Amino acid sequence: MALMDKMKAQAQQLAQKAQEAGKAGQSKIEDVQAKRKWDGLLHDLGAAVWAEKSGTATGDAEVERILKELTDLEAQNGPVDDSSSTASTTDAAPSAPADTETTPEGGFKL
Repeated sequence: MALMDKMKAQAQQLAQKAQEAGKAGQSKIEDVQAKRKWDGLLHDLGAAVWAEKSGTATGDAEVERILKELTDLEAQNGPVDDSSSTASTTDAAPSAPADTETTPEGGFKL
């Protein structure tokens, strides 16, 4: 009977550890989803500001909407650590030299 009791206790411990691991995994998934939403909103904010500054958009309603979403996301999840950005510097487009202008297509005017 003692052997069965030990096996039962071990099974309960394993079940408890599996449950804890599941909770930790769920937490990690939620963190990744928040980070992706944060990155998407920052991308949208950049696009909206670009459109506004280049004259292709009127008003700043879109910028205000995105800023509100970012504020709400930060209130729900705390500040998002942007130091571990998903984009690496090798994936980024080259920046324009200071003495050149860029075209809307992304090329450089010399």
